[in-house]
Amino acid sequence: MKTALITGASRGIGRAFATELARRGYNLLLVARSADQLEQAATELRQQAGVEVAVLAQDLAASNAAEQVAEWANSQTQELAVLVNNAGYGLWGRFEELSLAEQQSMLQLNMHVPVALTHRLLPALRQQKKSFILNVSSTAAYQAVPTLTLYAASKAFLLSFSRGLRYELRGSGVSVTCLSPGATTTDFADRAGMSAGLQETANKVSMTPEQVAQAGIAAMLAGEAELIPGALNKVSAHLTGLVPKALTEKIAAGIYEKHLK
Repeated sequence: MKTALITGASRGIGRAFATELARRGYNLLLVARSADQLEQAATELRQQAGVEVAVLAQDLAASNAAEQVAEWANSQTQELAVLVNNAGYGLWGRFEELSLAEQQSMLQLNMHVPVALTHRLLPALRQQKKSFILNVSSTAAYQAVPTLTLYAASKAFLLSFSRGLRYELRGSGVSVTCLSPGATTTDFADRAGMSAGLQETANKVSMTPEQVAQAGIAAMLAGEAELIPGALNKVSAHLTGLVPKALTEKIAAGIYEKHLK
């Protein structure tokens, strides 16, 4: 039985990834901040799927987090076949009005942790005949989003990183997939500090974590380069490539800025 490591695995899309991979017979290494939520998830997955589950409560925004997670993962298994870089969050507001320290912490988690963790675990992934990296980006990666400026930029970085790394690893047995969900029914909006009005708008077109995870894992195992789950999300991302950037940014600003106080 192969093993999958998932960051941000205690809830939301990360928890749904764990369920989907357990259903497919993967043993699991789950990483998140909340020890209680991780233990609860592990107990449920062991009972439901009969797989082995180990957990690590770790603040991934810490400077040495990737090193600690990689060392732990290598001590747990020699059969690491899947790395899911899922942990991340957004901050909503005008760049100059948000705390610089909070924004830097977000960038650490959204960009530096996936890069460092991938670099440290690639040797283990290469030991398998076939292995997979799934990076979780966002539809925000396909355009600038005023008031989510650094979040969108960090997800654009992750998309570009995934594309470049996939090409470098061609023929190696390690496949890289980038998943870019749109609005999903998680606590993203609360964590980002979004207004109730924005949350209500997003909920009208949201996918469930289970829908996103099922589509993402299927795309990963099929060796696809990129996936935007959901027909509406696909159309929206496609249109951003056809419409002048100034117009897409104006539209996005019109949606988000009007809810700012």
